Amino acid sequence: MNKASNYLESSSISSQSATEKILKVLKTEGPKTAGILAQILGMTGEGARLHLLKLAEEGLVQATSESKGVGRPTLNWSLTAAGNARFPNTHSDLSVQLLNTIKAELGEQVLEQIIDRRGEEVLNRYAEELKDCLTLEEKINRFATIRYREGYIASCQKDELGYLLIENHCPICAAATATPAICRSEFQILKRVLGNEVDVKRVDHILEGARRCAYRITLI
Repeated sequence: MNKASNYLESSSISSQSATEKILKVLKTEGPKTAGILAQILGMTGEGARLHLLKLAEEGLVQATSESKGVGRPTLNWSLTAAGNARFPNTHSDLSVQLLNTIKAELGEQVLEQIIDRRGEEVLNRYAEELKDCLTLEEKINRFATIRYREGYIASCQKDELGYLLIENHCPICAAATATPAICRSEFQILKRVLGNEVDVKRVDHILEGARRCAYRITLI
């Protein structure tokens, strides 16, 4: 392979890496201007704009104009539905088909019983992984780590109100959309695994149009 080929291959890999990083920032942190993206990713503003324009041509991002007084409007870039789809929903088609088949053949009540049984199994697994946590903060952080590993791109923030557990992606979104009982089960799992000494409220919900699911956790 000659030097020109090496350069082109390296440039292509670099460009792909940059665009994937842009998609991940927009997924985890929400809409951003090209300038802010450039600062986060350590590139020039022009470089960030070029990557964003390429992603827009591919239908993965979109720009929304925001006016802030005098001067040119600010362009905030965010993911489109196609951009969000770049983050996998685990076996989504098969899951939805199975859920619909169970509902059609056995009825809604049996489906909910199956979901409850699955919830108990997940709860027991989480409880086992959290059993050596000594503080609430350690437990929440461990839970976020587990959920990140499972594809939820989860993180935890501590503030003056308590804790905010954020899940920037839902790998079971298609199944939860088809059967909302799954989402209710997931919420109950979180409340039960954290214990009776805390209050948990969902403050953002992907199924209601938010870009993420987020839970406010406070001591009772």
